[in-house]
Amino acid sequence: MVKNRILLSLVMVAAMATAAFAADVSGTWTASFDTQVGVQKYTYTFKVDGNKLTGKAKSELANSESEIMEGTVNGDDISFVENLNFQDMPLRIVYKGKIAGDEIKFTRTILDMFMEELVAKRVK
Repeated sequence: MVKNRILLSLVMVAAMATAAFAADVSGTWTASFDTQVGVQKYTYTFKVDGNKLTGKAKSELANSESEIMEGTVNGDDISFVENLNFQDMPLRIVYKGKIAGDEIKFTRTILDMFMEELVAKRVK
Protein backbone atom coordinates (compact mmCIF):
# COMPACT_ATOMS: atom_id res chain seq x y z
CA MET A 1 0.00 0.00 0.00
CA VAL A 2 2.79 2.43 0.94
CA LYS A 3 4.75 1.38 -2.15
CA ASN A 4 1.71 2.15 -4.34
CA ARG A 5 1.41 5.64 -2.82
CA ILE A 6 5.10 6.31 -3.38
CA LEU A 7 4.87 5.08 -6.98
CA LEU A 8 1.76 7.20 -7.60
CA SER A 9 3.50 10.25 -6.12
CA LEU A 10 6.51 9.73 -8.38
CA VAL A 11 4.29 9.37 -11.46
CA MET A 12 2.44 12.59 -10.56
CA VAL A 13 5.70 14.53 -10.05
CA ALA A 14 7.04 13.27 -13.38
CA ALA A 15 3.80 14.28 -15.14
CA MET A 16 3.90 17.79 -13.65
CA ALA A 17 7.57 18.21 -14.59
CA THR A 18 6.87 17.12 -18.16
CA ALA A 19 3.97 19.59 -18.46
CA ALA A 20 6.28 22.46 -17.47
CA PHE A 21 8.72 21.86 -20.34
CA ALA A 22 8.52 24.23 -23.27
CA ALA A 23 7.39 22.80 -26.59
CA ASP A 24 10.01 22.89 -29.33
CA VAL A 25 8.94 25.77 -31.57
CA SER A 26 12.45 26.79 -32.57
CA GLY A 27 12.63 27.45 -36.29
CA THR A 28 10.65 29.24 -38.98
CA TRP A 29 6.85 29.55 -39.08
CA THR A 30 4.58 31.31 -41.60
CA ALA A 31 1.04 32.65 -41.49
CA SER A 32 -1.33 34.34 -43.93
CA PHE A 33 -4.55 35.86 -42.55
CA ASP A 34 -7.18 38.53 -43.20
CA THR A 35 -7.15 41.76 -41.19
CA GLN A 36 -8.83 45.16 -41.29
CA VAL A 37 -5.96 46.49 -43.42
CA GLY A 38 -5.87 43.52 -45.81
CA VAL A 39 -4.21 40.13 -46.00
CA GLN A 40 -1.20 39.86 -43.72
CA LYS A 41 1.68 37.52 -44.50
CA TYR A 42 4.12 36.90 -41.69
CA THR A 43 7.27 34.91 -41.16
CA TYR A 44 8.19 34.17 -37.55
CA THR A 45 11.64 32.93 -36.55
CA PHE A 46 11.57 31.49 -33.03
CA LYS A 47 14.37 30.51 -30.66
CA VAL A 48 13.58 28.80 -27.37
CA ASP A 49 15.92 28.66 -24.37
CA GLY A 50 14.17 26.93 -21.48
CA ASN A 51 10.82 28.71 -21.32
CA LYS A 52 12.12 31.94 -22.88
CA LEU A 53 11.08 32.70 -26.47
CA THR A 54 13.04 35.13 -28.66
CA GLY A 55 13.26 35.73 -32.38
CA LYS A 56 11.81 37.92 -35.10
CA ALA A 57 8.44 38.64 -36.70
CA LYS A 58 8.57 39.77 -40.33
CA SER A 59 5.51 41.42 -41.90
CA GLU A 60 5.28 41.60 -45.70
CA LEU A 61 2.49 44.25 -45.64
CA ALA A 62 4.37 46.57 -43.29
CA ASN A 63 7.67 45.59 -44.95
CA SER A 64 9.29 45.39 -41.53
CA GLU A 65 10.96 43.02 -39.13
CA SER A 66 10.42 43.26 -35.36
CA GLU A 67 12.16 41.64 -32.42
CA ILE A 68 10.00 39.27 -30.40
CA MET A 69 9.70 40.63 -26.88
CA GLU A 70 8.35 39.19 -23.61
CA GLY A 71 8.21 35.72 -25.15
CA THR A 72 7.42 32.58 -23.19
CA VAL A 73 6.62 28.96 -23.94
CA ASN A 74 5.05 26.86 -21.18
CA GLY A 75 3.96 23.40 -22.26
CA ASP A 76 1.76 24.03 -25.31
CA ASP A 77 1.09 27.70 -24.42
CA ILE A 78 3.03 30.39 -26.26
CA SER A 79 2.94 34.17 -25.94
CA PHE A 80 4.99 37.15 -27.09
CA VAL A 81 4.82 40.82 -28.01
CA GLU A 82 5.63 42.37 -31.38
CA ASN A 83 6.29 46.12 -31.44
CA LEU A 84 5.47 46.96 -35.05
CA ASN A 85 5.89 50.33 -36.73
CA PHE A 86 3.15 50.53 -39.41
CA GLN A 87 2.84 53.71 -41.49
CA ASP A 88 4.87 55.65 -38.88
CA MET A 89 2.52 54.49 -36.12
CA PRO A 90 3.85 52.27 -33.32
CA LEU A 91 1.65 49.23 -32.70
CA ARG A 92 1.95 46.87 -29.73
CA ILE A 93 0.70 43.45 -30.83
CA VAL A 94 0.25 40.74 -28.20
CA TYR A 95 0.17 37.11 -29.35
CA LYS A 96 -1.21 34.25 -27.27
CA GLY A 97 -1.55 30.77 -28.66
CA LYS A 98 -1.62 27.01 -28.38
CA ILE A 99 0.95 24.78 -30.01
CA ALA A 100 -0.38 21.69 -31.76
CA GLY A 101 2.45 19.88 -33.52
CA ASP A 102 3.37 21.87 -36.62
CA GLU A 103 0.64 24.50 -36.09
CA ILE A 104 0.17 27.31 -33.60
CA LYS A 105 -3.31 28.78 -33.21
CA PHE A 106 -2.82 32.40 -32.20
CA THR A 107 -5.04 35.20 -31.02
CA ARG A 108 -3.32 38.52 -31.58
CA THR A 109 -4.47 41.70 -29.92
CA ILE A 110 -3.50 45.06 -31.38
CA LEU A 111 -3.41 48.13 -29.12
CA ASP A 112 -5.60 46.26 -26.61
CA MET A 113 -8.56 46.86 -28.99
CA PHE A 114 -8.56 44.65 -32.07
CA MET A 115 -8.39 40.85 -31.95
CA GLU A 116 -7.52 38.55 -34.83
CA GLU A 117 -7.23 34.78 -35.08
CA LEU A 118 -4.49 33.17 -37.16
CA VAL A 119 -2.70 29.88 -37.63
CA ALA A 120 1.07 29.75 -38.07
CA LYS A 121 2.57 26.66 -39.71
CA ARG A 122 6.08 25.32 -39.28
CA VAL A 123 8.31 25.60 -42.37
CA LYS A 124 9.97 22.23 -42.99
